[in-house]
Amino acid sequence: MDVLPTNSAQNPLFQKIEKIRRRQPKVRDTHITLAHGSGGKAMRDLIDDIFVQSFDNPILSQLEDQASFNLANLMQQGDRLAFTTDSYVVDPLFFPGSDIGELAINGTINDLAVSGAKPLYLTCSVILEEGLPIETLRCVVTSMKAAANQAGIQIVTGDTKVVHRGAADKLFINTAGIGIIPPGIEISAHKIQPGDAIIINGELGNHGAAILIARGELALDTNIESDCQPLHGLVETILNVCPEVHAMRDATRGGLATVLNEFALSSDVGIRLYEQSIPVREEVKGVCELLGLDPLYLANEGKLVVVVPKQKAEAVLAAMKSHPSGKDAAIIGEAIPSPSGVVLLKTIFNAERIVDMLVGDQLPRIC
Repeated sequence: MDVLPTNSAQNPLFQKIEKIRRRQPKVRDTHITLAHGSGGKAMRDLIDDIFVQSFDNPILSQLEDQASFNLANLMQQGDRLAFTTDSYVVDPLFFPGSDIGELAINGTINDLAVSGAKPLYLTCSVILEEGLPIETLRCVVTSMKAAANQAGIQIVTGDTKVVHRGAADKLFINTAGIGIIPPGIEISAHKIQPGDAIIINGELGNHGAAILIARGELALDTNIESDCQPLHGLVETILNVCPEVHAMRDATRGGLATVLNEFALSSDVGIRLYEQSIPVREEVKGVCELLGLDPLYLANEGKLVVVVPKQKAEAVLAAMKSHPSGKDAAIIGEAIPSPSGVVLLKTIFNAERIVDMLVGDQLPRIC
């Protein structure tokens, strides 16, 4: 009886095994099936082909159930950890200027950035509806990869689940993010003082208006695009000239009005806005007038609100205008002693009205 040589170069069985090991996994299906969430070969091929190859980095490539980091290396960059999570359920998945994948990356980056943190690592968990085209998922993941690369962060772990047709709306994404806050940075809404200046980095409402129009429910022809963008570079620019920023937050769902009401309640001060100073595109104003909406409540995905001491306002404004993400920045208001917990808007007619918290939904789901 002949004995097969143990050398893999001569053993046909070993050669076949080695060939299988070297073979790149490839999703053969055209649409998501329940098998892609079963934990078997179909799921492994989906994860390897679409996610691992796109997000490839030394931490992710370990394919463990968690990502691990060297604490000593992290502590060299700052003295505190910033940690956040968010979920993204936008409809449609692709819209003018962005898509759900880029939105998920930039939204989580921005939640870290407004604490003063340098974003480092993100997770990516997806819930896929049975029947979702594989090519749609591939496009979303490619967009996530591009956004992560642009921002200089890594996606290091994740999860995939598949639900029955009709149990979800095509694709949901959950992300979590970790960043490091440098020493000396203490940003909190509780620090706002009367006299502080309120600055925003550009035009309001572009994202909410773009989503609304992209749904095709209105016969409108405009060039409004989402403002989706990462803001950590702009935040770094701001902190370089004003480390003593009192408060900072990105104005997403609920828009500028919601952020400022949260600030007023947290700090027990009042806030006065000046309508003529608030940047809003004419096209967005037109959409709002047509539908009876208020741009102060429209969602944004690339806008942050900064509250700084009055004496630092002009320096911060100049620094923001020097950055591409802040070229349209403007001082739009100030903190006032009273009425505390209230946001007032001084209109172009020199009257004042209360800008309250949003009650209910101004728009259907937008982020």
